[in-house]
Amino acid sequence: MCKFQLLSKKKPMIIILLLNRDRVCVWLVPSSESLELHPKSRWVNLSAGVCCCCAALRPRYKRLVDNIFPEDPKDGLVKADMEKLTFYAVSAPEKLDRIGAYLAERLSRDVVRHRYGYVLIAMEALDQLLMACHSQSIKPFVESFLHMVAKLLESGEPKLQVLGTNSFVKFANIEEDTPSYHRRYDFFVSRFSAMCHSCDPDPEIQNEIRIAGIRGIQGVVRKTVNDELRATIWEPQHMDKIVPSLLFNMQKIEDVDSRIGPPSSPTAGVKEENPSVLAENCFRELLGRATYGNMNNAVRPVFAHLDHHRLWDPNEFAVSCFKIIMYSIQAQYSHHVIQEILGHLDVRKKDSPRVRAGIIQVLLEAVAIAAKGSIGPTVLEVFNTLLKHLRISVDFELGDRRSSAESVTLSTSSKESDERIVQNAIIQTIGFFGSNLPDYQRSEIMMFIMSKVPVLGTSSSLDPSNLGDLGTRRIQIMLLRSLLMVTSGYKATTISNALPPPFLDPLLSPSLMEDSELRQLVLEVLHNLIDRHDNRAKLRGIRIIPDVSDLKIKREKISRQDVSFMKKHGQQLYRHIYLGCKEEDNVQKNFELLFTSLALTTIELANEEVVIDLIRLAIALQDIAIINEDNLPMFNRCGVMALVAAYLNFLSQMIAVPAFCQHVSKVIETRSVEAAYFLPETVFKDKCNLPKSLEKEEKDLYFLTNKIAESLGGSGYNVERLSVPYVPQVTDEDRLSRRKSIVDTVSIQVDILSGTGTEDKVDNTEEITFEALKKAIDNNGLEEQEKEKRRLVIEKFQKAPFEEIAAQCETKANLLHDRLAQILELTIRLTVQSQLLVDDETAPYLQHSVVIFTAAAYQPDQTTVYT
Repeated sequence: MCKFQLLSKKKPMIIILLLNRDRVCVWLVPSSESLELHPKSRWVNLSAGVCCCCAALRPRYKRLVDNIFPEDPKDGLVKADMEKLTFYAVSAPEKLDRIGAYLAERLSRDVVRHRYGYVLIAMEALDQLLMACHSQSIKPFVESFLHMVAKLLESGEPKLQVLGTNSFVKFANIEEDTPSYHRRYDFFVSRFSAMCHSCDPDPEIQNEIRIAGIRGIQGVVRKTVNDELRATIWEPQHMDKIVPSLLFNMQKIEDVDSRIGPPSSPTAGVKEENPSVLAENCFRELLGRATYGNMNNAVRPVFAHLDHHRLWDPNEFAVSCFKIIMYSIQAQYSHHVIQEILGHLDVRKKDSPRVRAGIIQVLLEAVAIAAKGSIGPTVLEVFNTLLKHLRISVDFELGDRRSSAESVTLSTSSKESDERIVQNAIIQTIGFFGSNLPDYQRSEIMMFIMSKVPVLGTSSSLDPSNLGDLGTRRIQIMLLRSLLMVTSGYKATTISNALPPPFLDPLLSPSLMEDSELRQLVLEVLHNLIDRHDNRAKLRGIRIIPDVSDLKIKREKISRQDVSFMKKHGQQLYRHIYLGCKEEDNVQKNFELLFTSLALTTIELANEEVVIDLIRLAIALQDIAIINEDNLPMFNRCGVMALVAAYLNFLSQMIAVPAFCQHVSKVIETRSVEAAYFLPETVFKDKCNLPKSLEKEEKDLYFLTNKIAESLGGSGYNVERLSVPYVPQVTDEDRLSRRKSIVDTVSIQVDILSGTGTEDKVDNTEEITFEALKKAIDNNGLEEQEKEKRRLVIEKFQKAPFEEIAAQCETKANLLHDRLAQILELTIRLTVQSQLLVDDETAPYLQHSVVIFTAAAYQPDQTTVYT
């Protein structure tokens, strides 16, 4: 009870007393009375006057807002008054915008005055109002809310920044009924990204701010990414801030390999304590929400971050990033990422080899994941780009080698080895990508790679003319290694599908026989394509197999399509094996692969006719070693003999003709006693005593055609063709190749003698007469030789395969045509020179050559030229 003394006792007075911030009391009293006041009463009836309590002259929403703030901020939010304010806001949603504006005004004033206790209370009230109100009128309130959050984020106090972030995250989890198209989050993206890069000297505060920044970015993503009609954050100016901020924190992951797979679900405690884990999960969530139109905008900042921080060498973090990307995005968008990697590889094509190798390694990892799902239309683009960079790497390597020849430096060898790293990475990527494709696409890729191999007489986009011999060989080896990986595991229903002519012709080209390693790669590619029952591993290593049945070889009856293939292209396979055995640089691996080729051909493609052709080929190989027209080293000759022994031993057991097996076994037993160097187990040892010469008379050491014919003839085989020696098919490329050709060339000599007139003429040529020509020809045994030739020709046309006869006739015709073209070209050139010399008064006398063709003009190797 309060007592008041009136100032005047004569006149009545009105007394206004402010009881609290909401309520005032008004008294109308007479002039001479003492009044007792009951402050809690609203109306008081007095004998001497009337007291009236009325509300303050302020809006109710302000009074309700003011009531939630206690006198001491340590007491926290007044819950009872907060419930009144919430009820008022729900009941009168049109007042929400005013409530928000007034709360924002108070919060701004408290932030400036550093009254952080009241700031915490204001934000708590805002959060509760947001969670309680879901009406159309909430949008103006949200604007005030976001303004207050921005104020907190702009402050320099870490606690206020964390507080504002937490409020924003709560707001981001609220699903609004209708989107707000005018609302933008540019400021929040920038501010949260800056918080992710916090460098506060206190590690705990730094960690806390970074976590708040990541959670803020996550909130922005969740709030904006779902509705494409809203102001999107997928624009490049936003992605260029968000993605590098997340990657900056992900770099702090100590154990990278533990999170390179599909997304994991770490516990909440780990999320809060580790910015790296939280950033990674936010990055996964961002990529998981990316669509077709904005996938590129999300990936490109990754390249910029890796370039800026030089994270391609070493590239562990780059690999882990793109593994996360490939596992997080939708499978149908994988080809977008691969396209971006290829584009970045083009941009960085002039960088150091290790940087390019790091990008290619990332591409390999991305391709490994994409190949399991959708790879889109980028198959040929991947291979084309990789082959282009393979050529670039070879150019760099050869350029470094040429520069090192002029000035020797210590860094040259390291540069070359770095380029080899790039080349190996490209080969691995090509091979791995190709081996994961379905068969119908893999066959196209095989054709595509083969078309890029520099082969004499064909066009290649790699342009081998500027590479030189060494560069061309490097390109050939690397492309064949890639092709070997692509063909690994390829199973074609028919051999014609695996070896179509556009693929087989360049693969068996003499241009790919220049080097021992090239021939090995070609044979291994053939093995991958021919071996359709996985028998190659059982045939590994050249040896005399005691019992072929122990190998448990899988075999099926040869199909009609395969029979047709061997009739058309069998001569190409035989020719490749035949010429491969005649190379001087053959090593043990070459002979092993040649043996495997013969064995696989027998298993997969041999009928009775093919068996006869293979035996003819084996006998021809034996003749190579015995006659030695090519002057092969003794190791090569013994190696060929061992190859023939190993193969005929295998073939005899496969066709199971007892007489044939007996003959082969007898020869092998004789060799083991008298000439062990003719067997693979001996000749391929490190220390093997090789003979100085081979005796042609020792027929017990050789496989004889007549005995083989007798043994097979009794079992129903058509052995007439065994008496026709095998002659390899000659191709047009043999004349274009730089290798030693089967065909001799024509030499035409032109002597140009200097002089001023006919009187100075010196005749250095011998007069050619009929008698001189007659003496030059040796007539001894001419008739007998002619008869023998006729007999062989008749026998050949009776028994040899039609394909072989046609090939030889075509070859002779082509050779004659080329000879005539050469002579015509030379005649024209000489005529032009003669005319020019005649016009000149001081022209020397030109002695024209006389070209005489013998009767053997249709046999170009016997053409004779006289001058």
